[in-house]
Amino acid sequence: MGFIQFIANLLRDPRAAIASWIAMGVAPTLGFIFLIVFVETGVVFFPFLPGDSLLFAAGFFAAPDAVTGKSALPLAALLPVVWIAPILGDQCNYFIGHFFGRRIIESGRVKAMTPERIAKTEKMIDRWGPLAVFLGRFFPFIRTFMPFISGISGMRWSRFTPFSVLGGLTWSSLFTLLGYFFGGIPVVQDNFELVIVAILVISLIPTIVGLIKAKFGKKKEPLTEVAEEEATPHVEEFK
Repeated sequence: MGFIQFIANLLRDPRAAIASWIAMGVAPTLGFIFLIVFVETGVVFFPFLPGDSLLFAAGFFAAPDAVTGKSALPLAALLPVVWIAPILGDQCNYFIGHFFGRRIIESGRVKAMTPERIAKTEKMIDRWGPLAVFLGRFFPFIRTFMPFISGISGMRWSRFTPFSVLGGLTWSSLFTLLGYFFGGIPVVQDNFELVIVAILVISLIPTIVGLIKAKFGKKKEPLTEVAEEEATPHVEEFK
């Protein structure tokens, strides 16, 4: 129950969660941030953890206070933590998928990963290659599933890793520095919860658009098949 409450508080208000960690010290705070970012990326069962909003809130606490000029979290210590966590997480998830992926999917423990979604993700990787690994880093849920599916699909580690590292560095730097430079703006501070919600919504837009396209695409497929069937007799008549 304590773990569920911890996750609920983190999802509801990452700024308050980090503030409570800072009360315990800088080292425990960096440890919690590392752990959450690593688990969101590295363990396929936790795609719902708030990576984007957590990094933004962490960047906010790394910014110097307007009055004292001091920061609650040193940026020089925070950045290496948020760089290393997603890189190691991707590596962990890749090898989980490579060695145990099929068994995990067949067990049905990851409900969101249906055989149809697995097949579509594999087709995406086949089409876009390692670029899909880089782009997937910026979308919630997808950044958790992408390294796992990359391991299952047989993508070579040497091909996966450079784009995984580049994606992890770009994503973590972007959201942390956004919080660092813009988190202290009065309007952002007064509406911090709304900003977090906006970050989540913007992050989810590409996924939602993809689902809508997939839904309409499925509706068009039968019509295409019918048209082909109707056209076949006419073709044979001309033979």
